[in-house]
Amino acid sequence: MTESSIPGGTARILVVDDDSTVAEVVTGYLQGAGFAVDRAADGPEALRRSEDRRPDLVVLDLMLPGLDGLEVCRRLRAAGLVPVIMLTARGDEEDRITGLEVGADDYVTKPFSPRELVLRVTSVLRRTRARDAAPGAAPRPTLRAGALTVDTETRRATRGGLELALTLREFDLLAHFLAHPDTAHTREDLMRRVWGWDFGDLSTVTVHVRRLRAKIEDDPARPRHIRTVWGVGYRFDTGETTGSQPVADSGTTARPVEKAGPQEGAA
Repeated sequence: MTESSIPGGTARILVVDDDSTVAEVVTGYLQGAGFAVDRAADGPEALRRSEDRRPDLVVLDLMLPGLDGLEVCRRLRAAGLVPVIMLTARGDEEDRITGLEVGADDYVTKPFSPRELVLRVTSVLRRTRARDAAPGAAPRPTLRAGALTVDTETRRATRGGLELALTLREFDLLAHFLAHPDTAHTREDLMRRVWGWDFGDLSTVTVHVRRLRAKIEDDPARPRHIRTVWGVGYRFDTGETTGSQPVADSGTTARPVEKAGPQEGAA
């Protein structure tokens, strides 16, 4: 990868890790890929550096002195929509869910491949810059399904008129589902289309689906919209008895396909 592979010029990455060896390796690979890199060794320093010079993305260790990574992530996201990739030495699902819940866009479990981390940084930045499209670009549609509305131009999602607090990935996942209703998606397909990865930990998709269900479903254990298609992946159902499809205000028509059946359930 070269610097030019990220449209819009050199991105600045803030690497936050109290392990100097890990920080040096990550910094070296990111700089080799064309990124500008700042470093911080603890939570308070990370917040100060972020305030002094706003990064385009933060690579954030979960276990930090001063303030842990979860609290740093909360404060970073409260101050703006800077993307966060969280590093954790603990691979259990509870930590991944907690990190995603406080606003992390992705996570990487130690030990990890620095090359894979660079690819994930690139993927998140591409989606972030696509979100912040230049003025004058063709407006993207507003999608609706039942009480759900997703405005991809303003990056706002509402349910029954109340705004949903979605992370970047949760928003992209919901927008993808609404744009492709009644279609069975494999986890691999969702990872490729929503995350932009051709490989990776498929549990990332599972965790995001679970978090999204908790925010849009009346009963996440018995989802009405995001259904599990056993042996395949997931399907977004409109939940409307009339059979009408989500509406794309710009004229984009959602393309239905034959349903896979009534299978449903939690991931």
